Order: sequence, then C-alpha cells, then structure tokens
Amino acid sequence: MLKKITGILLAVLWVFSCTTAFAGISKGEKITYAISPAGTAEYNDMGVVDYKGKKLWLVTFLTKVPGFRDLEKIYADPQTGLPLTVERYIQWPLSKEFLIEEYDPANNSQVTRRFVKDKLTDEYRYKSNGPYYNSILLPFYLRGVKDLNIGWSMVVRVPDEFTVTLENVEDIKVQGKKIAAYHFTSKPDKFQIWISKDENLLPVAIKGTVGYSMFMRSHSLEK
Repeated sequence: MLKKITGILLAVLWVFSCTTAFAGISKGEKITYAISPAGTAEYNDMGVVDYKGKKLWLVTFLTKVPGFRDLEKIYADPQTGLPLTVERYIQWPLSKEFLIEEYDPANNSQVTRRFVKDKLTDEYRYKSNGPYYNSILLPFYLRGVKDLNIGWSMVVRVPDEFTVTLENVEDIKVQGKKIAAYHFTSKPDKFQIWISKDENLLPVAIKGTVGYSMFMRSHSLEK
C-alpha cells in the first residue's frame, strides 16, 4: 500500500527522443527528503554501470518510515531513461520481501514478481497501449524538457494511468526559502508535485490527496 502511494505521488514525467544519453543522468547526485507524517527517503544517481552484460543507468532509492524499509535498485536505458529492471528489498518488523520488476518498453508490458524466503508468492502482469514507467524516475524526465509551457500534459502509467498537467508556476517554501517551481497536477486527482524552475529541475515537494507528502531536505552533487 505504501509503495502504491509513493508511486502515485511521484507520477510525473517527460519522455523525449534523442541520440545522446538521457539528460536526467547526474552521476553522484544525492537528494534527501523528509516524509510526512514520519520518515525519510534518499535518492542516489549512480551513473551508468555494467548490469548483466549491458550498460544501464542505475539509481537507488531508500525509503524509511516506522516499521518499513524499502531499498530500490532501478536500472534504466541510459538513452531513453525508460526502466528495464527494478530490484526491491523490503523489510517489515517480522518479515522480508524481495520484488523484481521487469519492463519491456518495446511491447508495452511489465511483470512484477514477489518473493518471500526465496519462494515466488505473487506475480502481476500488465499490458497497455504505451510504455510503463518507474515512479521514482518520473520527475527526472523533466530535465529533458527544453520549453515547459503552462497546460503541457501527457499520459503516464505507473502502472495505473494518469494525465499529468503543468498547472502553473508558483513560489513554494523549501528549506525555509521561497523558490519558483513548476506545479504539476494529475487526473484522476491523486497528487501534486513541484519541480524547481532553475537549471537543476529538482523535485522539491510532492503532496498526495491521502495525507502523504515528501519535501526535499538536502541536495548535493559530487564533482
């Protein structure tokens, strides 16, 4: 349930065609978030790595709230930013789970498998008329947008389908300071998200309609 909420909150993206590496990659970048009502999250861009004989973009995302810990290793195509494999290591107070998500952008499909004590317990298959995206990576697609205009929108699948719209540009308070940010909304109405209107295009705040929110606490980039 928590993961589903997180996915909804982060459902914003922009996919663009290009012949160079995906513009969202910023190796060494680290972003930490405070989760309301309680908890923290940490995003780390590991750059392009070797994974099963392929060069893939690796991002890790660690979520910690009372009674729950979720480490995600997200492997994506460095040219398009589309997810290919996600490994999730989940810990509850009395149990552990391992989930693996396999994406097939060419066939617009996704398979999620859940393991408990190395035993397959659940399998979920999704098929649509467009590619599926990983919710954690979605805000970082915005770094490829050259000109964002009010009213911009597109359909996303994570795996539920949403229409994401750039509602306006407004000031939001982050780390005690007001900054200008792109304000996105979704239809159905499940989240709002703010991306800093500067050269970094940082996802600085995400608010859900169910009382679950994230606010950027720190940002760093290793040189």
